[in-house]
Amino acid sequence: MMKVIFFMLFTIPLCFKRNSFWLNQLSYFLLFILVFIMFSFNYNFTNISYMFGYDLLSFVMIILSIWICGLMVMGSAKIFKLKNYYNLFLLMVLLLMMALVLTFSSLNLFVFYLFFEISLIPTLMLIMGWGYQPERLQAGVYLLFYTLLASLPMMIGIFFILSKFNTLEYFYFSNVHSILLYMSINMVFFVKMPLFFVHLWLPKAHVEAPVSGSMILAGVMLKLGGYGLLRMMIMFLSVGMMINYVIIVISLVGGFYVSLICLRQVDIKSLIAYSSVAHMGITLGGIMTLNYWGMIGALVMMLAHGLCSSGLFCLANITYERMGSRSMFLNKGLINLMPTFSLWWFLFSACNMAAPPSLNLLGEIMLINSLVSWSFYSMMFLSLMSFFSAAYSLYLYSYTQHGKMYSGMYSFSMGYLNEYLLLLLHWLPLNLLILKSEYFSLWL
Repeated sequence: MMKVIFFMLFTIPLCFKRNSFWLNQLSYFLLFILVFIMFSFNYNFTNISYMFGYDLLSFVMIILSIWICGLMVMGSAKIFKLKNYYNLFLLMVLLLMMALVLTFSSLNLFVFYLFFEISLIPTLMLIMGWGYQPERLQAGVYLLFYTLLASLPMMIGIFFILSKFNTLEYFYFSNVHSILLYMSINMVFFVKMPLFFVHLWLPKAHVEAPVSGSMILAGVMLKLGGYGLLRMMIMFLSVGMMINYVIIVISLVGGFYVSLICLRQVDIKSLIAYSSVAHMGITLGGIMTLNYWGMIGALVMMLAHGLCSSGLFCLANITYERMGSRSMFLNKGLINLMPTFSLWWFLFSACNMAAPPSLNLLGEIMLINSLVSWSFYSMMFLSLMSFFSAAYSLYLYSYTQHGKMYSGMYSFSMGYLNEYLLLLLHWLPLNLLILKSEYFSLWL
């Protein structure tokens, strides 16, 4: 584990070297290979050193973090081209990746909490520093205060756990029967997921963030909530049996509401952001059932959503850079202008509605299995969510690709090679990982 940490530390000087943008990106992919080679695919904790180590759940999340961070640098070529403080940008991305990797690999609850909070700062810097509209300041404040307000009770909860168990290592946790502790520990994860009712920071942050900010928010930051819940639920088995149904009902009804909200969005990024809330709603419902299918389904869905949503945000940004607008009223008839990107829009929209052979399909099947076995009545909202996810994905695709072109466009460039590569590196793992999906069921 230490070699990963040292690799990241030695990458810091690269951020300050002139014209080292692509060298920096290469270092992320080298780190990806390093982590991949190190791992043994069993369900035990491996590479334990100090208070770090990882099992299969951590490993999937770390791999996703490194991959998305590498692609963030690739997707932000415009920052390098315009000389928009790109050294500082690279440093922020690297610090964010370090915080995420250390969050996912920590074995100690307090260390997890520490890096969980630290990961907020570089994200805030990315949104406030490289966002596009003046409202980005308000979006940053939303993000900060939603998360911080919910995370203060968690810190007090951690001190209580320390006094009860005399340790903060995950291994030694056992059942605690306290609804107050349940709410104080898990509320921050509900905000991060985000649970319906505490989701308003997410569309705001996405719409104002630069492409890199949106990619990391959708790709990894939302997964911190799911990861935390999967780790903590061992303590709340008896309380969970009593009150988890409330969270499941909010998730399912909220997911249906958000799907309807998606259908009347006119901002492309806003639509993709709201679809994230719907997908994370069903994931949260799966975790809260506390059964095997729900847990492994949540892991698969988090990985699939991370890749799919990130890819959609890249596409939205590619269109935005050409058009100068994210409005669906102006982005019409794109199939005539960018036919190759139209194919990518179709592929990612299909993945977003869980079409085979994407990993989203596997995740949704597992989560539907989990929720229906928990209660047959959940079938009603699950079927509505599945239908409307197809509806808004098709709405997104057909509204942007077909129709009459906007007459105000006068100059246009087709895709660059790095844009096609960026989309391919999102799409390939999303559709090939289903061939080795048994690994996701081994961690529990």
